[in-house]
Amino acid sequence: MAHFSLDDRERPDSIGAFDQAMMRRCIHLARQAQGKTAPNPMVGAVIVKDGSIVGEGFHPKAGEPHAEVFALRQAEENAKGATVYVSLEPCNHFGRTPPCSQALVKAEVARVVVGTLDPNPQVGGAGVATLREAGIDVVVGVEEDACRELNEAFFHRISHHRPFGILKYAMTLDGKIATSTGHSTWVTGELARTEVHRWRSICDAVIVGGNTVRIDNPRLTAHRLENARNPLRVVMSRTLALPEEAKLWQTEDAPTLVLTQCGANLELQNRLRDRGVQVEELAELTPVTAMAQLYDRGLLSVLWECGGTLAARAIAEGTVQKAIAFIAPKIIGGIAAPSPVAELGLQNMTEALPLKRVRWQCFGEDLMVEGYLVEG
Repeated sequence: MAHFSLDDRERPDSIGAFDQAMMRRCIHLARQAQGKTAPNPMVGAVIVKDGSIVGEGFHPKAGEPHAEVFALRQAEENAKGATVYVSLEPCNHFGRTPPCSQALVKAEVARVVVGTLDPNPQVGGAGVATLREAGIDVVVGVEEDACRELNEAFFHRISHHRPFGILKYAMTLDGKIATSTGHSTWVTGELARTEVHRWRSICDAVIVGGNTVRIDNPRLTAHRLENARNPLRVVMSRTLALPEEAKLWQTEDAPTLVLTQCGANLELQNRLRDRGVQVEELAELTPVTAMAQLYDRGLLSVLWECGGTLAARAIAEGTVQKAIAFIAPKIIGGIAAPSPVAELGLQNMTEALPLKRVRWQCFGEDLMVEGYLVEG
């Protein structure tokens, strides 16, 4: 553990500022498990006594101890009378692990600072209530917006019973994702492509349609990053008119799931299963039914890396909550050159779907624009 304390010159003027600094430390710790905790949230915890950190931890993955437990183990007897900072409300129920609220009570901590309440109905304020009933001083809402954004996929999954959807695409300055012949290697530069791999490493799955498999033959891994975790690679294809050989059928480094409709190309289904590819038949294959399948598998976040037709349907069916566009300073032109989102049926500019909380970031000469679709 990186153990540090604040001397008088570094100590914040107010307790509020110190609380905020410690909560940001919790968020930093929690992010170390990005992409590994589904269906659980990312959580970080810090224990402070006499101005020094005496214990800290984060939840590494489902089934493992929660952040508070790791922090208490490090703090040992120093936890008594200390202040505990935790980015998400301590759990109050028995699941795979015992309730953290009871562990904090047993450790006789004096104060607990919570980033945000847990939306899970099994917790939902009960953890805070347990702490207060035990006489522990509890503060809720420190760096709350940042704590909620940290677990936006978890919050969405709890509220909507489906994974959080992110649409990612790369396009030229004139809005094209490929030439009129379908050639798209490469729209953006090295730095932007590495950032895409980072997004893959922190999402639980990446989805493409059959056309992407046929035309681009992608790997959909995070191989640009050293020791990165690869997502579940998902192919949506109603007819299963897919090539016999594709990089996605190589499942040694990353699993692949093919979603199709009942009875489609049974011969290929069997061959794919023989190669270790998971194949699931659905009565009706749509973005909604695909996301329901991934929800049942415990996934939190899904990266849509599909072509324009599937992207449009994913948006129309409400399975996209965030959009990430990489814009390259290039011009292709051409009426037939494909765009990132196909027909949405909008007739007037006033019907355009607005993005909120928009951010910009440069990766070399390419610009990344990130924003949230407003849910109706």
